[in-house]
Amino acid sequence: MAIKIKAIERLQKIGKYADTYRYQMQPDLYSSLTQEKVIREAALRSGVSEGVMHACWDAAGEVIKAWCTEGHSVALPGLGTMRFGLSAQTVADVNDVKANLIKTRRIIFYPAVELKDELANTSVVITCYDRNGEVVKRVTSTDDGTVEDNSGEENTGGNSGGDNNGGNSGSGGFDTGD
Repeated sequence: MAIKIKAIERLQKIGKYADTYRYQMQPDLYSSLTQEKVIREAALRSGVSEGVMHACWDAAGEVIKAWCTEGHSVALPGLGTMRFGLSAQTVADVNDVKANLIKTRRIIFYPAVELKDELANTSVVITCYDRNGEVVKRVTSTDDGTVEDNSGEENTGGNSGGDNNGGNSGSGGFDTGD
């Protein structure tokens, strides 16, 4: 299996490369898988009925939502952990702390080492399209597979990184900039 990327030649309208054509890369997604298709496949792989799998899927979703909104970091088996966070302005005086300092709320996901390893070990295939939509080149990755995630850690494959279970590493989901 490989991750498919398309590099499309586009006219840059702003910035350093304004009025020049540059190749922009983006994932070439097949489609969005529906929840029903995922449940059907999980039921097939686990040997349980679709009805039981659907009930488990729904219950797990409800538990994750409930626990995350209570401030817990919740493990997603085989994937990593997730929790909620926010971005807010800082103030010097405690009397200035107000709810309107909150700029955005976030969902923070820390991928499991196994998931990062899978990504690091998956090849990347790039198809280049010129400005007329014609295929001009195909490239297969030879990079080292370095994976960056929102915890600020990098993983180069081979199970070299530690598992981050959503503790207090990184920014903790808070942006302290003004």
